[in-house]
Amino acid sequence: MFSKRRNVTYLSIDEIVNKRFLVRNVIYLSKLAFLQRLINMRKIYFLKTCNTSLRILKNLPTDTFEMQDIKESPISAFQLDEMKNLSGSYEKLFSRRAKKYHQMGLKNQDLSEKDYRRLLLDTNTFLKRPVVIIDDQIFIGSSKKNTTVLFEATLSV
Repeated sequence: MFSKRRNVTYLSIDEIVNKRFLVRNVIYLSKLAFLQRLINMRKIYFLKTCNTSLRILKNLPTDTFEMQDIKESPISAFQLDEMKNLSGSYEKLFSRRAKKYHQMGLKNQDLSEKDYRRLLLDTNTFLKRPVVIIDDQIFIGSSKKNTTVLFEATLSV
């Protein structure tokens, strides 16, 4: 029970233990819900003005995916971090074909993961497109090998 002295609330040891247990369970359930959401995720990040992305998307059953045009709705830091966790690095998400990459002289610089993350958040054209997430798999870019595996994955789901 609570006992009050001079407007200070004291908790008994049992109450503290129960609150800690409750907080731990809430954190655990939050992580579990996040993982469940990640497992059931089907999302495509694309650019409406990118003909290559549109060509690939034309061959996918996009009605079963959540679509995000990164020009209209830029990628959040949380979304980028989710993509990084699935891909292994920000560098894998980074496009060296972007015009800005050459215009900014980034070719001559030694970029760190922190630099890749900052550039990806600042400019949507640095993201390899499209990025397709199916459950715990990520498909990045438009290489023939990648698109073949992507099409097979969408058929099996």
